[in-house]
Amino acid sequence: MNNNNALSVREQNRLEALRRGKIVKRKKIFQQTIFSIFRFVILFGLCFIIIYPILQQVLMAFRAPQDINDPTVIWIPRTWSITNFKIGMAILNYWKALGVTIVVCLIVMLLQLFSTGLAGYAFSRLKFKYSNILFIFVVATIVIPPQAVSLSQYLFYRDLKLVGSYASVFLMNGLGMGIRSGIFIFVFKTFFQGLPKELEESAQIDGASVFRIFWNIMLPNARGAIITVALFSFVWQWNDSYFVSIFEVSTPEFPLLTMKLMNMNDNIATAIRDAQVYNIVGEEIRKNPLFIAVISNVCSFLCMIPLLIGYFFVQKQFVESIERSGIVG
Repeated sequence: MNNNNALSVREQNRLEALRRGKIVKRKKIFQQTIFSIFRFVILFGLCFIIIYPILQQVLMAFRAPQDINDPTVIWIPRTWSITNFKIGMAILNYWKALGVTIVVCLIVMLLQLFSTGLAGYAFSRLKFKYSNILFIFVVATIVIPPQAVSLSQYLFYRDLKLVGSYASVFLMNGLGMGIRSGIFIFVFKTFFQGLPKELEESAQIDGASVFRIFWNIMLPNARGAIITVALFSFVWQWNDSYFVSIFEVSTPEFPLLTMKLMNMNDNIATAIRDAQVYNIVGEEIRKNPLFIAVISNVCSFLCMIPLLIGYFFVQKQFVESIERSGIVG
């Protein structure tokens, strides 16, 4: 009788444990389901906020000019057309401005790599008196707005008679005073500090000079920092309109996309007239404010396309470089 009671109690405990285990499992499944739904809603909302303006811009760009005021056309264009792109390219003088912009950005990128890489190596390895104080000034350039020093920079390059020439932009980047150069110097300094000193010591034993150690040993091992600085330098110079407007470097013979876009936004109707594209859509189109807005968006989209295409080719290297260099935010 006692054995039967003991077995009954054990069986009841086992059943109770199974019941509690099922309850706990159901709670976990319920919590995971709620978390998955919440995560999906958040991600879908963020994707919608980010992608919706771009998608709307693309669909508006492919809409025929005569359908812009059609209230029945909301998403899919009634008549697909590349007329807006033709007008935008004519306004921007696209192919010529694109070529000049790519060349300028590549030169600036190379100058930034050399000047900031050399400065970062000096601050990380070549310790000298007051080097830490000088590095504080370098870091301060990150937070100081460019407007605070633009007047002195303009007067300096004006005295050198470089205003109105691309040489002013090249010299600024070659001397380590380009766009966000302080960030790049900090990245290189941090990266070089993480490399073993044995690499330099072995080169010094072989009689290598400081510059040769930097060029042949340290720089090739800083691949992550180089990719990071190269990509950011290229993109920031591509989007720069402040310094190129101050130094008046964009000319009709050598135009930049950013300056063409800025000048167009001041008076887009005049830009359409100067581009002589009224033969495509008719001169009365200038009275349509929606058409003016569409052309402005198309021109902005044309300026973004090269960067978007380039990102697809360097996406993997970009992510790896960010992880290696430690840049976040």
